[in-house]
Amino acid sequence: MKTIGMLGGMSWESTASYYKALNEGVKHSLGGLHSAKICMVSVDFSEIEALQHQGDWQQTAKLLTKAAKSVEVGGADFLLICTNTMHKVADEIASNITIPILHIADATAEQLKLDNISRVGLLGTQFTMEQNFYKERLTNKHNIEVLIPEPNERKRVHEVIYSQLCQGIIDDDSRTDYVRIIERLFAQGAQAIILGCTEIALLVKPQHTQVPLYDTTKIHAEAAVKLALAK
Repeated sequence: MKTIGMLGGMSWESTASYYKALNEGVKHSLGGLHSAKICMVSVDFSEIEALQHQGDWQQTAKLLTKAAKSVEVGGADFLLICTNTMHKVADEIASNITIPILHIADATAEQLKLDNISRVGLLGTQFTMEQNFYKERLTNKHNIEVLIPEPNERKRVHEVIYSQLCQGIIDDDSRTDYVRIIERLFAQGAQAIILGCTEIALLVKPQHTQVPLYDTTKIHAEAAVKLALAK
């Protein structure tokens, strides 16, 4: 079994979901007392969040590259960046380590293609929804068309992520707003919705809407288990 590297803490709420999913996946595959081999560095999200909203992506790349190097030294065979947004600096991190990064957008796209989904709605932070690092990877590399919510809806989605979900707050009114946004994107032609922030699945689950949901945390973890157990 390969050792899975985790760059976590963004937020720790979703990193806990990753840790659980990775161990459950290995146990499901191997049975008995088996669990995942993991090397993790968890950062202080307050530092990262401040830099995100200042637009200082260069400094976030430096902080996360330092953490990723520690994961590599710790014996990881490949790296998960346990957040969608910080894949904005994935290339910078990759250029400073020798182990490969299992990219969350690629893992999600592969599942979408298996399900014959070619047009999706994307929810996430405003950085993920509005900037090109995530959408263009889906479109240019995987030929998947991406729809995003209206500006006021993007603001609401972003606000809930930082003020509630990253702090473990699950609010019914926020869920109602998210479901309305999801169903609007579906009405506009999205075949499914990417929950493109690792905390969103804490709020919106399949039982809350008939629209197909793609939980990036779950998909990323499943791809990692598959890679870790590959011969």
